[in-house]
Amino acid sequence: MKKLVALASIATAAIFLAGCSSSSSATNLDASSFSQKVAESGVVTIDVRTPGEFMVGHIQGAINLDVESMQFEADIAKLDKNVTYALYCHSGRRSGIAVETMHHNGFTSLFNLTNGIADWQANNLPLVTS
Repeated sequence: MKKLVALASIATAAIFLAGCSSSSSATNLDASSFSQKVAESGVVTIDVRTPGEFMVGHIQGAINLDVESMQFEADIAKLDKNVTYALYCHSGRRSGIAVETMHHNGFTSLFNLTNGIADWQANNLPLVTS
């Protein structure tokens, strides 16, 4: 029984760590490249942070779909899977999780801001604050 519990714990840890690792189903971009990507016609920018974080400052034109909300999968189910999406969060962890979720739900053109909006701000790129 102890071995079974230990194996279950290891499996759970592996799944958790895989969900937090950088995604292989998206192209990871630094702030400069991400800025160019979100400026392209037809690219939809998604801020996966909380609504409170979004209100403090977000990238122009971004929509807010909180990856940690119970509605996230229902929200992405309403999106066109053939569109290009550029996702970001604060540090890149949550957007990595969002990218994986979207990839598993059939989305194929996904871009992730590697170090999140923190990197965006460090590069003095503009945020909408109102």
